[in-house]
Amino acid sequence: MLDLKNISKTFGKGTVNVHQVFGGLSLHIEKGDFVSIIGANGAGKSTLFNVIAGSIIPDEGLVELDGDDITMLPEHVRAKTIGRLFQDPMRGSAPGLSIEENLALAAGRGGWFSHITRADRKAFRDRLAMLDMGLEDRMNQPVGLLSGGQRQALTLMMATFNPPKLLLLDEHTAALDPATADKVMAITDKTVKENGLTCLMITHNMTTALEFGNRTLMMDRGRIIFDTCGEERSKLTVPDLLDKFRENAGKNLDNDRMLLS
Repeated sequence: MLDLKNISKTFGKGTVNVHQVFGGLSLHIEKGDFVSIIGANGAGKSTLFNVIAGSIIPDEGLVELDGDDITMLPEHVRAKTIGRLFQDPMRGSAPGLSIEENLALAAGRGGWFSHITRADRKAFRDRLAMLDMGLEDRMNQPVGLLSGGQRQALTLMMATFNPPKLLLLDEHTAALDPATADKVMAITDKTVKENGLTCLMITHNMTTALEFGNRTLMMDRGRIIFDTCGEERSKLTVPDLLDKFRENAGKNLDNDRMLLS
């Protein structure tokens, strides 16, 4: 479904700040996989997503989606088949528009000057009710007035209104309080399962990395150092992941954010 083949990327070539992120990274994702990705700061997780989404073009290698070479495809073109959520709840929606208008954009109905039908409004309301956040009664409220959790749940709904081939979740619960993060993760899990989505999720929470999805990847210094699924994954604990990091990276994990999650 998704194939990264021998991806190389170096920033700052020819300067004293030269930094190689990837030096021949390869990764295969099956259709329907829900993959959680963990790793310390600088492991290359967000750069990986940027390469997949088209924000960054690799120096070498191929990115293939459903057998099509999308390596050089512009980001806005890829966005038609690749949905993405970010850590910042302010990204991914238009804060000055109402909930209804944002959903109209996601549904392909336009925005300010769109004609939203009664059937559209009912469909929007029904979908919002499934989030269980009371948003179905606030469809005329500007999105910028929503809480972080409400906005992130809405953005997830927008990104999957027309189910994408691939969904990228870039620490989409990291800026939320624990209770809200749990609720957004439950909505995420339900959305992915009900739509049969292929999903990659970066998370700093190692419990989340083992609890959700069917596969967990661990990255360090631009490499995938551990890849687990199935029965092996189901038996792993957070201390086991720390041991795997130490064993495969040759050092202890020193990311306080991950260790304290």
